[in-house]
Amino acid sequence: MSTSDLAWMNLALAEAERGRGAVEPNPMVGAVLVREGQVVGLGHHARFGGPHAEVMALRNAAEAARGATLYVTLEPCCHHGKTPPCTAAILQAGVAKVVAAIRDPFPRVDGGGMATLRSAGVPVDLGLQAGAAAELNAPYLKRVSTGLPYITAKWAMTLDGKTAVAAGDSQWISSRGSRSLVHQLRGRMDAILVGIGTVLADDPQLTARPAGPRTAARMVLDSKALLPLNSRLVQTAHEVPVLVAVSQQAPADRRQALEERGCEVVVFFGETRVPIMALLSELGQRAMTNLLVEGGGKVLGSFLEEGQVDEVEAYIAPILEGGDHPHTPARGRGVLRMGDAARLQNVAYSEVDGDMRVRGIVAQPWRSILSELGRESALISLDRAGVPELD
Repeated sequence: MSTSDLAWMNLALAEAERGRGAVEPNPMVGAVLVREGQVVGLGHHARFGGPHAEVMALRNAAEAARGATLYVTLEPCCHHGKTPPCTAAILQAGVAKVVAAIRDPFPRVDGGGMATLRSAGVPVDLGLQAGAAAELNAPYLKRVSTGLPYITAKWAMTLDGKTAVAAGDSQWISSRGSRSLVHQLRGRMDAILVGIGTVLADDPQLTARPAGPRTAARMVLDSKALLPLNSRLVQTAHEVPVLVAVSQQAPADRRQALEERGCEVVVFFGETRVPIMALLSELGQRAMTNLLVEGGGKVLGSFLEEGQVDEVEAYIAPILEGGDHPHTPARGRGVLRMGDAARLQNVAYSEVDGDMRVRGIVAQPWRSILSELGRESALISLDRAGVPELD
């Protein structure tokens, strides 16, 4: 591929990013049509249920699409979902060639889009900027391949590693600028999860302010249904969804009281604690793609122990608390050797209003499929049991 091919695919990736938070559970996709070295059409998937990126680019290009090359960040779909197949639109428009970054492992596509185009005489190249395209849609690809949502763990802590003082006060560790970024992150999530300890200590709202493209459900891990009926979560349950995950220990009258006030109570019978994997499977069945885990330490530790932290967003404030207490970002069993600790990859550091922002991904087994999606010959065996087929 030439440098110009790379530039067009990078433009398509930038287009795809514009759909973040608005298209899930669909993937973010961008498309660029190029004819005689000039861009004649741009498009991205802008909202769930709306036209796909290829269709938007074709509309933008009109007759100029004939004979053009289509650069697209994900294999075009070949099936009828909420919209007609993109392959049909591409063929009807007379596109001469398609360059796709990665294959779409969604069961009703998974190589079929490329096969449809090639059988009609349209050449398809695969793999340009495959790594960037796969990481862009890592949450979608995890849900399609495992049936589970993508987990981002977020916390703010002092320079000496505390998330609160001994008495539980944590407002405010992070700066105003950092909190603003967290609200932006919340506005792109399907759900935001905390433990009952955090609710009892802080009485949070767990909403994005100002609102983002998505309205996240607020979730509480609350085995015994201790969530106060006068908490801000319960008081606003009719405005923004509240899910309370409880075990068999939760009294029936407490569950009923929460439901009467608009909360949805999800009961895990046969359990004394809420099982993380069963909970995530339930969220996957609901087509939730992005889950933000905000704490506290026991909750985040339980996700780490299950190997279910995919990305980290942490804010470190230049504050020394100095206490000898357990208010730390992640608790639980931990590891026996430092060499076994989860090490972040693709780490990015930035300063935000005096805080240090640290972002990175955690290497999880499911990520092995990402490097295969840009290869022509790769055959990926995915266990898609329980993965809802949405489009």
